[in-house]
Amino acid sequence: MNLFNRLPGFPHPPASKERIVLRQLPKTFLLGTLLLAVPSLLARLTSSREDVLAVTTTDIYVISLIILLWTVVFTVGIAAFIIMMMQGPAYVADAYPLQEAETLEAVPK
Repeated sequence: MNLFNRLPGFPHPPASKERIVLRQLPKTFLLGTLLLAVPSLLARLTSSREDVLAVTTTDIYVISLIILLWTVVFTVGIAAFIIMMMQGPAYVADAYPLQEAETLEAVPK
């Protein structure tokens, strides 16, 4: 028994913008993380040994922004995946007889 019977005559839609978004997510993840880590690296290179508070504060801000970026990328990825799944081919549902369904003969005129 085949669990997934495709609806005949229902074409698969062409790839749209959610596929483009899904392809660009890994690049966005890596480049965004690297670009957000640059201020922390610059703070470590340009500060003196006595200026530990500035480096620590910069690190805290950078870590929070990186976590925010990862959360946004993950959320956008979930949304694009859901849209891609919803636009997939249609399937035939199993017949389910209704117990309390009205028939044409039982409807008063």
